[in-house]
Amino acid sequence: METILIKGLQLVLALALLVTIHEFGHFFFARLFGMRADRFYLFFNPWFSILRYDPRTKKWSFFKRNLTEQEDFERSQAVKTDTEKNGKSSWRDTVYGIGWVPLGGYVSIGGMIDESMDDKQKEQMELPPHPTDFRAKAAWKRLLVMAGGVVFNFILAIVIYIGIAYHWGEKYIPYENATEGMDFVEAAQAVGFRNGDIPYMADGELLDAKENGVLIKMAEAKEVTVLRKKDGSGYDTVSIAIPEKFILSISEAGGFMGYRLPVVVKEVMSGEPAADAGLLTDDRIVAIGDSVTPSYTEFARAIQSYADKDVDLTVLRGSEQIKLHAHPTPEGKLGFQFKPITEVYEVKTIKYNLLESVPKGVKDGVNQLTSYVSSLKYIFTKEGAQSVGGFAAIGNMFPNKWSWLSFWEITAFLSVILAFMNVLPIPALDGGHIVFALWEVITRRKPALKVLIYSQYVGMLFLVLLLLYANANDIYRFLIK
Repeated sequence: METILIKGLQLVLALALLVTIHEFGHFFFARLFGMRADRFYLFFNPWFSILRYDPRTKKWSFFKRNLTEQEDFERSQAVKTDTEKNGKSSWRDTVYGIGWVPLGGYVSIGGMIDESMDDKQKEQMELPPHPTDFRAKAAWKRLLVMAGGVVFNFILAIVIYIGIAYHWGEKYIPYENATEGMDFVEAAQAVGFRNGDIPYMADGELLDAKENGVLIKMAEAKEVTVLRKKDGSGYDTVSIAIPEKFILSISEAGGFMGYRLPVVVKEVMSGEPAADAGLLTDDRIVAIGDSVTPSYTEFARAIQSYADKDVDLTVLRGSEQIKLHAHPTPEGKLGFQFKPITEVYEVKTIKYNLLESVPKGVKDGVNQLTSYVSSLKYIFTKEGAQSVGGFAAIGNMFPNKWSWLSFWEITAFLSVILAFMNVLPIPALDGGHIVFALWEVITRRKPALKVLIYSQYVGMLFLVLLLLYANANDIYRFLIK
């Protein structure tokens, strides 16, 4: 339960930041070009709002019903009158709020057809436009307003990557330092990878553990070369043919590979079987009975098979190999802490000053975008459609324990996804509005009002169905499959 709460909190915080920045992008350009913004909401607010602030009245409302269509209309008319007197609109013309449905957010821009329109607003669309209306402005200005959310989301991702590079630098374990290699998911083992393999090349290009998108590069390659331990000493170079759509197989498996953790003792618990057996800090368990344990993967299976039984442990102490006698608990425990992987393998650290962090952040943002766009070509296949996930899948991206570094890395990645998905030419998304604006710029003709309204309905229906499908996939994967 604690894990679900931690993941859920990270997801909500990330969505709140991403949605706020996205909608602020629209708001920024709308205000820049003198458009009237009636509402600015984080999350959706059907029937009532958690929080609402009206700068015109300086009134805060908590858990109050929304304004009726008539009240909203009267306020909008008052704002129009004031802007005519003052000659310009103001940020005080906007009602700011927080809704209770964390599926997005919106900026309601006067004279614009979007999902926040009510019947009164639609009636107003039949009348001549007000000077502060969205539809009264030049097509290129409306184009920038609609692109603002996408632009701000991508800028946010780059800013986060810059901050990560400056604050944390880059810490990674070079593949060649991981002497025990990698653990691979079953889908990867099925095509020829073996636990213990060390990634070396993809399509003849050397693999670098610090690069963003290295796993996607391997999954999309035609051939991956790995280093595989020989029975004696040294490594063989082994080439593995990667089948088409392999990336979908590992996506469904929830990953590709991870560093193998050698079983090295960090601390022995007093009174536990490990202490009775004579295990010491820095001892490495390389075998349990007849089972070789080069990593935790093999150790976990082996120790369970000797639960509440006497067994010999083969331990590497310094350069000497010794035998110890142990009796694991009925639960299959010895009672010691493992050394974390960062204390077992040599970690390489790269520090960046502020000037160095900027190009690094830009490079990471661009690399994430190109990698994500490249992987989207599979979404239109049967396997790709089945891999689409909803909020549970997104929440599951976050770690079980709070980590600011992981939080910001995932938030930046989600910001890249949000930027790209919103630029797709789907009605009701920013990309759909951008297409109509581009059409007007090119043809000098405005699309008919009915076309705009009905395309909005079609787009919203498509998005609702996609949302239901994605979350149904989550339910199937996590509760049934």
